[in-house]
Amino acid sequence: MKIKRLLAYISIPLAISAGLFCQGSSLSVSRQAAADALPANITFWSNYENDVLAQAIVDRMDDSELLAQTLMFGWAGAEPSPLLNAWVTQRSLGSVKVFGWNTNNIQQVAKSIKLLQEEAQTCRFKIPLFVATDQEGGWIRHVKGETTETPGNMAIGASGYPIDAYYSGYYLNREIKALGINMNFAPTVDLYTDLDSTVIGPRSFGSNPKNAGILGEAFSRGSIAAGVIPTAKHFPGHGDTSLDSHGRLPQINISKDTLMNRELVPFKYLIQSGIPAIMSGHLSFPQIETDGTPASLSRYMLTDVLRDELGYEGLIITDDMQMNGATNFAGSFSRSVTMALEAGNDIIISSSTAGLSSAMWTENLNRMQSVPEFKARVKDAAYRVILSKLNYFKGGNAAPLYPDAATIYESIPDKEGQQFFMDQACRSITLYKQGSAYPLKPSDEDRVLIAGPFLSLYEEGRKRFPNADTFHYSYELADDQSNYSDWNAEGIESVARRYDTIIVTVYDWHTANIARRLQYLNKRVIIFSILSPVYVLDGFEWADTILFGYSYSSFSFAALWGALHGEFTPAGIVPLSISNQN
Repeated sequence: MKIKRLLAYISIPLAISAGLFCQGSSLSVSRQAAADALPANITFWSNYENDVLAQAIVDRMDDSELLAQTLMFGWAGAEPSPLLNAWVTQRSLGSVKVFGWNTNNIQQVAKSIKLLQEEAQTCRFKIPLFVATDQEGGWIRHVKGETTETPGNMAIGASGYPIDAYYSGYYLNREIKALGINMNFAPTVDLYTDLDSTVIGPRSFGSNPKNAGILGEAFSRGSIAAGVIPTAKHFPGHGDTSLDSHGRLPQINISKDTLMNRELVPFKYLIQSGIPAIMSGHLSFPQIETDGTPASLSRYMLTDVLRDELGYEGLIITDDMQMNGATNFAGSFSRSVTMALEAGNDIIISSSTAGLSSAMWTENLNRMQSVPEFKARVKDAAYRVILSKLNYFKGGNAAPLYPDAATIYESIPDKEGQQFFMDQACRSITLYKQGSAYPLKPSDEDRVLIAGPFLSLYEEGRKRFPNADTFHYSYELADDQSNYSDWNAEGIESVARRYDTIIVTVYDWHTANIARRLQYLNKRVIIFSILSPVYVLDGFEWADTILFGYSYSSFSFAALWGALHGEFTPAGIVPLSISNQN
């Protein structure tokens, strides 16, 4: 890893701490006195000091309004459901989340956000919604449509330039800001320590804690500059497990010392720089919490460690509470919400919209009325949320409350960002193994075959090698994966015999097994590795040339072909702890 390059971090004005940070919620006598003195008709937009106004609002809220500010619901389909609209208008819901299943039409996304914000302004205190999404870049891009598909975090880690992280955060967040999205669940600062992980993979900046912290901080600065709140995830670190908490609760068997000096290092960088939000993960650390309590539900992890030991004062937001990793441990969705709030979370995410009279709502509302300590915790969370909203929406660089669907194509895709992402992709390309085929400039009689699942890969390749033929295999696996792999492998092996040079794409174990069938043909084989490079780190010594591209964005494909053709010298380094670093 290019430590010197990372430490040559240029100075970018630190905007994160200038108005977005909660600055804690401990109640002072002077703040309470000032809040008590405010007139009865205050709203979110009243002109008072933010902390005083936030205190006055929560003091005057009923239990229903307080609890609603801690909830964030998603919706299925292209438009918000009548149920979600009712949560906004009848319950003063605090936040909504845009998931990937309702974002192909970005004009509709803008219209939906505008409608929800208009509805929020009909409520008593006129508190706007936090509107969040997962736009990490690279592999994870929940807002689709015409938004830019970027090279992603691992490509940033391979280049090693913090300025690449900064402008990645800047340009991709500038796009979603135009839609009215004001909070992004990025950057992912989980370390790629378990190379078998298919959950984090290229979403990570790499395996080096310090480098991940520096790059995560730079990405967050870019997000703030664009006008969108960044959220570091998944605290305290999702990288050392191959399990996905959507299905079951992952266990990470590391000590407290390893946690503090490895997993938490990136979060320490971000906390010191003033990161305004952190997402808690559904992750079990049995050597630390011996009863297996996931971090997202653990008071020790979120209050004792994150708040007290690390000194974090911003928002804590759960990962989706519909994940089995949380609900299975708690026993029910309702109980998981209770535990999450008591642990110290301020916003609870649910990918689906709960019923207005669901057990989650009624049981937690009843608990507020019967357990004073629980009500105090909910009020504290609501205060943090409202203060963060005041700091953001009155800070001068907020996303539009009412985005204009008619003009969003002026901002999406971001025109300046297109050239940047192309340049960044080129800086990330890694020449892992150089053979006789590098650089590849075939003579007229050379026969070239391009094999892979991506039409855009063929298109870019034929710009350099117009006479090349293609062999296509599906991006998706069939139900019978072993037979499907064998069928594709036999097919490519048969076709490849007629060619001198075969360029084959690898991005998972399935495609790696297909590529391996070429090793006995005595042909020049070039491997294009996209997404995680782990699938070709071992067992491909026979290949002539191996290039890593880290994503399936068009920028990465163009950069891979440009590098193979000799148009520039690849300088990227695999950002993982491996022995072979050419």
